[in-house]
Parts: sequence; structure tokens; C-alpha cells
Amino acid sequence: MMKSFKTLFLVAMLMALATTLSATSSETEEPKSVRGRSRFLSQNGRVALTCDKNPKICLIKGSAGPDCCTKKCVNFSTDRLNCGRCGKKCSFGKICCEGKCVNPKTNEKHCGKCGNKCNAKGSCVYGMCSYA
Repeated sequence: MMKSFKTLFLVAMLMALATTLSATSSETEEPKSVRGRSRFLSQNGRVALTCDKNPKICLIKGSAGPDCCTKKCVNFSTDRLNCGRCGKKCSFGKICCEGKCVNPKTNEKHCGKCGNKCNAKGSCVYGMCSYA
């Protein structure tokens, strides 16, 4: 019984030592320059591009949008937090369509969603054309 306890204790100590050594070896990596990592470099060492310095990055495929607000790519046509311009927020219940805040429950050009136009005889009620 005592021998199995000693063996178990020894295995536990070796595991703790191995964990400690692996954790400290990755934390003690020295910076590549005397001054440390540049503030312009991202974690992987590449230059971090922002749209305020280079607006063309917002035109790259997969970007959030073609417009730049506070160093982030956005779409002024559809972004609820930047509708039509930087910082223009749509109030609760409204969505951003074509750069304007609209109520999709009642707007006949954007009924229920952007671009859903009701016909001339219909009206937009509860986000549906010709509900009644």
C-alpha cells in the first residue's frame, strides 16, 4: 500500500514538473529587438493595416464594407451603427437601408427588409405588404 502511494506521488510530481517547464519555456521568449515589439506589428509579426491610413483595404474581398470609420471598414448603406455616415446610429426597431434609418414595419420602400417595395395599391403593415 505504501509503495503504491509513493509511486503515485512520484508520478504526480513528474507531471507537475513537466507542466511547469513547458509553461515557462514559452513565456521566456526574448523580444526580437532591443525596444520590444513595434506597436505597428500585429501578433504574428505582420504590419497591421488600418483603413484610416490605407482606405483601399476596405475594398478587398471579405471586408465588412467599402467605407472607413474609426479605423474599421463598414458599409454606410447597411450598418446600423454607421448609417449614411460615421457614428449615425439607427434607433431601436429601425434598420439601415441605402444609408437611411427606416422602420421596416411601416416603410413601403423597405417593407420587412431593405429593398422590399410594396406595389402602388399596397401598404406596409407589420413588415408585410398589403397585410389587411
